[in-house]
Amino acid sequence: MNGAQAHWLPDGRRLHLNHGPIDLIVEGFGASDELRAAYGQAIERFPAILPELVAELGELRRPASTSPRHFASATARRMEAAVAPLARRFITPMAAVAGSVADEMLAAMVAGRRLDRAYVNNGGDVALHIAPGAQMSAAIAGTGHGLADRLTIRWQDPVRGIATSGWRGRSFSLGIADAVTVLAASAAAADAAATLIANAVDLPGHLAIARRPARDLAPDSDLGDRPVTTGVGLLTPPEIDRALDAGLTVADRMRRQGSIQTAVLFLAGEHRVSGMPAERFTRGVLSHA
Repeated sequence: MNGAQAHWLPDGRRLHLNHGPIDLIVEGFGASDELRAAYGQAIERFPAILPELVAELGELRRPASTSPRHFASATARRMEAAVAPLARRFITPMAAVAGSVADEMLAAMVAGRRLDRAYVNNGGDVALHIAPGAQMSAAIAGTGHGLADRLTIRWQDPVRGIATSGWRGRSFSLGIADAVTVLAASAAAADAAATLIANAVDLPGHLAIARRPARDLAPDSDLGDRPVTTGVGLLTPPEIDRALDAGLTVADRMRRQGSIQTAVLFLAGEHRVSGMPAERFTRGVLSHA
């Protein structure tokens, strides 16, 4: 495995950080001296993230419970904190790893700095910093479904993390959602919730859905022998509705308990929205005000 790498993208504004499976795009907005210091802090923190996670990987792959365990690294603690409130269903801290890395790197970047805005994008799981009076636009999944392709998140909105999960993504899914995008108070919380909501969008036993044990695809998967989705065939409109409604039930429950702010679920050209009227997504405005 190569060591941690840091370089500027061709636009000269965005920092690319890579170390093994971790691949981040980092960008900040503010005074030039504050930005220099912030990027320097991010570069300094980054090389330790992966070794810290590897040191505790065995326990991070074990199922969580509603009583959080102690972990040594800050990133691992973020992972555990994100999944513990959701642990009445099977979940391991690995469900929140991408979002937690984004949160940890953003925290390192903005510590002691005065930035207007900043984000850390870890393969689509995004941690946000929005100073009072500022706002940020973010791309969302689902363009082409009649929804806006970007959302404006204002500083007063209780959202600082965005994550997307689904069977077509880079991680395994137990469900059949094409994508589930979640907005929450942190990227870690959004990541964990998106995983479980995407798992719940499902039609158990349906013959058009191909599944294989996770261990067959990745011997060290935290999902073990649980069957993960590898293909989804043709579904009827009532079946699509039933699968989406199953996921929406889980999303609504999470929203009522305060784990998430909003979720948008996509399957076979249809979608469901939990947390706000769908027309707000059509206009691309998140604010609840």
